[in-house]
Amino acid sequence: MSQRNLRPFVLLQAASFVSLVSGSMTFMLMPWIAIQLTGSAVNAGLMVTITSIPGLILSPVMGGFIDRYGRRRVAILSELGSAVMNLVIAVLAAVIGLSLPALIAIAIIKTIVGSGVMSARKSLVPDAAAVGNLTLERANSIHESVAAAGFATGPAIASILVSSIGAFNTFYVVAALGAVAVLITLAIRVHEQHEARDAEDEGRNWLSYSIQGFKVVFETPAILTIMSAFLVLAMIYLPTEMVVLPSWYQSIKQPSGLGFLLSVMAISTTVGSLLFERVAKVLSFANILRVAILGVSIGMLPMSLLPAQWAMLAFGVVLGLAWGPLPVLLNTVIQRLIPANKRGRVFSLEMTLWTAGPMISMTFAGMAVDAFGVRVVYPALAVLVLIASVIVSTRKSLADLNRAELVD
Repeated sequence: MSQRNLRPFVLLQAASFVSLVSGSMTFMLMPWIAIQLTGSAVNAGLMVTITSIPGLILSPVMGGFIDRYGRRRVAILSELGSAVMNLVIAVLAAVIGLSLPALIAIAIIKTIVGSGVMSARKSLVPDAAAVGNLTLERANSIHESVAAAGFATGPAIASILVSSIGAFNTFYVVAALGAVAVLITLAIRVHEQHEARDAEDEGRNWLSYSIQGFKVVFETPAILTIMSAFLVLAMIYLPTEMVVLPSWYQSIKQPSGLGFLLSVMAISTTVGSLLFERVAKVLSFANILRVAILGVSIGMLPMSLLPAQWAMLAFGVVLGLAWGPLPVLLNTVIQRLIPANKRGRVFSLEMTLWTAGPMISMTFAGMAVDAFGVRVVYPALAVLVLIASVIVSTRKSLADLNRAELVD
């Protein structure tokens, strides 16, 4: 048996944590600045939609880069490009000022150059886990909990910095964190597993090669099922975090309230992710998905009534705990059922769906908030999430997920 080497896995998690701190700060800052500049939730939703388009188009292509040129290499270049564009936002805002159209233009470029980093890191997890003698369940639980911890830390830092140095100046910190993530990733040394290239991949043009992820997903029912569930959640739930809640907290002038709510939810997601390996020993993968998506609804419904902050935080904990196992489950199913040389394209397709859902629904959510108010729109979205969760959880095709379970 080869000697256990945890260093690549630990470095990968460190890079993921720092990168997610940087990314989640941007996640909060962008809609906040859009509302600050224009006073309109529609514009916040429009900005998210427009800046999502390049990611929607390029994610399959980026998956091709990952599978052909290497997971670590793409992670480094994508992270570096994103850090540079964050620095550009801070510098231009200080020198000439930025309007919403200019901010959107820069954000589009940032999305283009940085769209491959998360898919590349997820694709690298099995390679780092193998030399560390870790099961995929444990490796993905740690990976997603670390990512959630990074996402939890970012909004809290951002809310404090926005209150003290301003939203645009906070991008200096965001850029610096991205640079640190690049340096950590450079230190990772691990063999990237590749199966022999399929004959069907030989001679393909770049576009055909890149969109192979779609074919793989449709030929694998378990992955098609769980990705469909994620698409529904992305379309209905994500607008609450990116448009509805920022609009509410902007209206009551409490940026720290939003930051700490997102952080508490992300901390709870971290705990939920860490519990996946233990839960998987008790529940089947299909039942884990059922419990998780219904739990998201149970947490979201009372939050949509906009109770006192302590209650928002309490139900945010429920929502986060329920959400935590979902990304771990998706990663494990993909990594166990999909050949390594196609993994990047499938993970990039996941990011495509995660981008397409909000792109379709975000602007409509912003328009609804401006027209009817948060107190009407938020409960409506919560009811839709509940209905979608019930529909998904009662599908017989969920049983296909159990094919990816570890057999002792």
